[in-house]
Amino acid sequence: MSGTTAGRGRQLGVTAARAAILAVVTVWTLFPIYYMLTLSFTPWSELFRPVYFVQHPTLENYRFVVFQESVFVKFFWRWLGNSLFISAFTMLVVLAVASLGSFALGRLRFGLGRFISGMTLFTYIIPASFLSIPFFKIMGDFDLLDTYWSVILAMTTFASPYALWVLWDYAKTIPPEIDESAAIDGAGLLTTFWRIYLPLVLPPLIAIGTYAFFFAWNEYLYAVLFLQSESMFTLPIAMGTFLTGDDAPWNLLMALSTIYSIPPVIFYYVFRRYLTHGLVSGAVQGT
Repeated sequence: MSGTTAGRGRQLGVTAARAAILAVVTVWTLFPIYYMLTLSFTPWSELFRPVYFVQHPTLENYRFVVFQESVFVKFFWRWLGNSLFISAFTMLVVLAVASLGSFALGRLRFGLGRFISGMTLFTYIIPASFLSIPFFKIMGDFDLLDTYWSVILAMTTFASPYALWVLWDYAKTIPPEIDESAAIDGAGLLTTFWRIYLPLVLPPLIAIGTYAFFFAWNEYLYAVLFLQSESMFTLPIAMGTFLTGDDAPWNLLMALSTIYSIPPVIFYYVFRRYLTHGLVSGAVQGT
């Protein structure tokens, strides 16, 4: 009995320790979000008081942002449009490169397929910051600085190898007999790709598109290097300009940050079902 009691005691102790660690990690993770929301509702009169609860919450900061009533957010809607356009277009280009490339690697079976697939991961050995200056020179030589294309091309360069590798690994699990049946029915390569291959890889394709969208949405380094006009800024660059002075308007910055976080959340919940299906399907087919 004493041994059983001691074993139960140890089990309860382990469970309590895990719960405590989980609680600490959860609080540590959620506190910055809570503090961001708290500051976004803080009026100007209480802005520089070190408190963690707003006594007089206000929506004035969001009104300043939405109606562009401050010099810090005078191009808010343009910045939001820039971020959405760059992220969406990067997603489309990455999806095109990954789907076409994985189809070629996984279905056409040419000699350099394994070498190319290995090189897709080799590209991640070189840090993105190391290539920033060469990229800046290239964009300048082709007169692409301060244009959407400069950021889109850079983001596509870094996101495509991983997307191609993931989709190619998934494409290898599709039986080649499907392609043979389509060829017997008279389908060419383009028809097989469009009518058969794409529907089969739709779940991982949506997961890759989500990855590419978030990758471009959160980009700061290449955006701040390539986009020079204030009206061409994306939201991450615009938020960085808040910190140029001694007394940053933290309430406006946090209101802008809250709005900045809404599109990815909506994007995730719209495609969450497809993301889960893609992960589960890939695991089942891979086994």
